[in-house]
Parts: sequence; structure tokens; C-alpha cells
Amino acid sequence: MKKYDFDNVVILHDKDRIPLSSIERKKRQGPYRYYGAQGVIDHIDDYLFDGEYILIAEDGENLKSRKQNIAQLVCGKFWVNNHAHIVTTTDICKLRYFYYLINTINLSEYITGSAQPKLSQSSMRKMSFVLPEIDIQDKILKIVGEIDDKIEVNEEINKNLEQQAEALFYSLFIEKINPIWKDGVLSDLGTIVGGGTPSKTKPEYYSEHGIAWITPKDLSLNKSKFISHGEIDISELGFSKSSATKMPPGTVLFSSRAPIGYIAIAANEVTTNQGFKSVVPNENIGTAYVYYLLKFLLPTIKGMASGSTFKEISGTGIKSVPVVIPDDEAIEKFNTFCTPIFQQQEILEAENSRLTNIRDTLLPKLMSGELDVSDIDL
Repeated sequence: MKKYDFDNVVILHDKDRIPLSSIERKKRQGPYRYYGAQGVIDHIDDYLFDGEYILIAEDGENLKSRKQNIAQLVCGKFWVNNHAHIVTTTDICKLRYFYYLINTINLSEYITGSAQPKLSQSSMRKMSFVLPEIDIQDKILKIVGEIDDKIEVNEEINKNLEQQAEALFYSLFIEKINPIWKDGVLSDLGTIVGGGTPSKTKPEYYSEHGIAWITPKDLSLNKSKFISHGEIDISELGFSKSSATKMPPGTVLFSSRAPIGYIAIAANEVTTNQGFKSVVPNENIGTAYVYYLLKFLLPTIKGMASGSTFKEISGTGIKSVPVVIPDDEAIEKFNTFCTPIFQQQEILEAENSRLTNIRDTLLPKLMSGELDVSDIDL
């Protein structure tokens, strides 16, 4: 293992890029991905880079939260805005190895600013890296790559299942809407439930293993369809001292502010903070219909929101969102189709969570040499 300066390992590419606001509207919806610090933000009909690169967040939520990867591995033709650094590596470091490396190191001493964290080029150039020989990098990449490959396969399966469920929802309830179905409001389909936050000044109100308590921030970090716990639980005492409400598995969680529209399904009994107006579906309606209906109604709900500092949909507002109430036969047909899909998606998301934890535990040990792979024949 040898220690190298930043410029021995990393090649920073020119930041001669154009923000999306400067791209003509006619270029939208093209075949090429447009990246920002957090990932793909649009598709346009032009590109600046063609090949395999790493994009490192210069600012944004990934730096602020420190809970997500700050680097993205991208391949093909793409455009990128001014909120990400474009990086390749020299011949002493595999590009994918550096992708894992940069996502595992502690960046605290390199990030400036608290309210708006920033990772500048000058700060990055202060970094140094300890690297094994290329053959060791290859072995580590093979071990970790097999885990990532399985995660990717599971994600593709879930994506395909999601497309099937969404297609049937649109077919049954949007394209072929029955004129005899009744008009109603969202509260006709289930119970609308708000949330609450125990006092942050009382540490005994919180617990690592207590009652699941979800915040919008949890859904911003966890992109899964199903959620069982947030970053921290609340204790029974904290629950009793707040306006939080316990909701059953299958509840559709809907963030009502900061921002409006994070949607997930409770995998077990949960509570939320006051940033939610969740829906406990009526027994004859079911989770699947409410979940896809809320996704479909999101533009309408955002249009009903109010507020000067940030937009919010009130409890009264979300209860009054207009909906069409399908007949029991159509709902039953949709739920019967979605039940095995949801079950498989939940299983695969749980498997990916376990695989991610295994990978993230192994990586630092492999990269530091704590786990020696030099004698392993791969």
C-alpha cells in the first residue's frame, strides 16, 4: 500500500459547462442524460462528455446529509451542470476503485460551509490516498462488484414490476374510467393521519430501538418503496408526550411539506412527524390503489398547497382533494394483481438493504488492507 497525492491519482476535467437554465427549451426530452450533484435531473438532445467518468458532488444534499454517496459513476454520452466535478483517474488507480474509495473516506476536513456545504477543487486537491497495487484493486473490485451486480439485478426487477403495476393503474382508472363511478374526496378512501414530534430537548423521548418514527428527511435519503424505520425511533414516553399517531402496515406515507410529495408505504407499524398527511386506506380500497392514486394526484395536491416560506398542504386541504371512487370489482382486480408484486418488491428491497450493509462493512476493511486478498485466487 502506497500513499499518493491527489494529482497522482485524479484527473479533474474542465468546468466549462452550461447550467440547464441556459439550454434552450427545445433541447429538453432528448436522449442524453443531464446530471447534477444528486443524479440525473433531465434529458436533453446534446452532450459534452462521452465515456466513463466519476461525478463528485460540489454542493447539495449529499454533502449536507453525509448519508449518501457523494460520487456517481457514469458511462456514455451526458451533460453535467456546475454542481458536480468531472473526474477520471490515472493508470495507478482503477476508476471504479476510486469511486468506492471517495465514497468511503471522511470528507469533513475538506468540506467548507455549514448552511451550504461545498467541496471545492482547491479543497479536493488537499486529499491524499493510500492505494494497493492494481492487481489487488482488481480483486477487491471483483468481490464488491458481485454484490453490486446482485443489487442492480434486484433494482431492475423491481423497476419492471413497478412499470407493470403503474400501467395497469392507468389502464383501469385513468384511460378507461367508468362514467358511473362516484365522485368523492380523498378522505372517502381512507383515514388521513398527521404526525408529531416529541421535544428534542428530552433525549429520553428518543430511542435507537423503539417506535418507528419517519420524517421527510428519511424519505429523501431512503428511496425505497417500503420503509420500516427512520434515522431514529421514538420511545413510548416520547410517543405519549407528542401528537404522533401509530399507523398500521400498509399506510401510505405522504409528505405534506418540505417538500410535498415524498411517498412510501409503511412496512410495519410507524409514526411520523408533522411533515406528513398519511392515508390509512379503507379495507375495501387497499394500499396499492391509494399509493398510485397519490402519485397521480401529486400535481393537483401541489396546486392546492399554500404558504410563503414553504408550500404545505393542510389536513383539511388533503382531505378535500377530489377523487373518483371506483367500484369494488375494479379495486379488487387491481389489488389482486398488485399483492404479489408488492410482496416481491418488499423482499427485494430488504435483500438490497442487507447487501448494501455487507458491502459498506467490507469496503473499508478491504481498502485498508485489514482484510488481505493478496493470496485469494479470483
